[in-house]
Amino acid sequence: MDLTDSGAVVTGAGNGIGAAIARRLAGAGARVVVNDIDAGAAEAVAAEIGGVAVPGDAASEAGVTALIAEAGAHLGAIDLYAANAGVGVAGGPEASEQDWDLAWQVNVMAHVRAARELVPGWLERGSGRFLSTVSAAGLLTMLGSAPYSVTKHAALSFGEWLSATYGDRGITVQCVCPLGVRTNLLEASGDTGKAILAAEAITPEEVADAVMAGLADGRFLILPHPRVADHYAARANDTDRWLAGMRRLQAKVFEGNA
Repeated sequence: MDLTDSGAVVTGAGNGIGAAIARRLAGAGARVVVNDIDAGAAEAVAAEIGGVAVPGDAASEAGVTALIAEAGAHLGAIDLYAANAGVGVAGGPEASEQDWDLAWQVNVMAHVRAARELVPGWLERGSGRFLSTVSAAGLLTMLGSAPYSVTKHAALSFGEWLSATYGDRGITVQCVCPLGVRTNLLEASGDTGKAILAAEAITPEEVADAVMAGLADGRFLILPHPRVADHYAARANDTDRWLAGMRRLQAKVFEGNA
């Protein structure tokens, strides 16, 4: 993908992975709209990279519609949409209805709503790129957080469906699936998340490096931690063995928290 003078929107770009992606896109010549629910953070990143801040909710139907309309007014055309905003919610079935709904709205429906707005125009012009930050949890699971795991699986599934349906009509869909990344989300993941992810956590800039490589070759799965591919294959080839391994890992977490 030639990013020179392309129009890109990055949600959740006020910090972490989103900010790193926005910086790399701008450095490659893209005109970037920086979105974040934190207006100050969005404006700071936009000022740094010479982009435009369009703060606000990138999950609700009204918020997504407003974001894409304003971004289009600034960019003329949106060539790349990076659906990066996400939330991590701890717990299992006992997590509240509000927490489950929040995870569903931000981690899944934000992507659906963005595609609803963008796909018709991309089909008409014959090109467009949808980049979804999914997490390795969408390929595997995340112990300690059923809402996060379930919704990230759904986000991956939606990306697969988009690619299967529109991939031969000019729309490229890609999913970024890192393990631990040194962001606020990791800090908020609690003892379980840190015990599992912190040791191999990489920087947002390293994720952005992988994203740029993925944009260059068009692969569907962008894996900043390459070993995730092996875990994903093991999960598919022998699910019972993989689950047994996850139960052993969960037992170690329980022991560590005892």
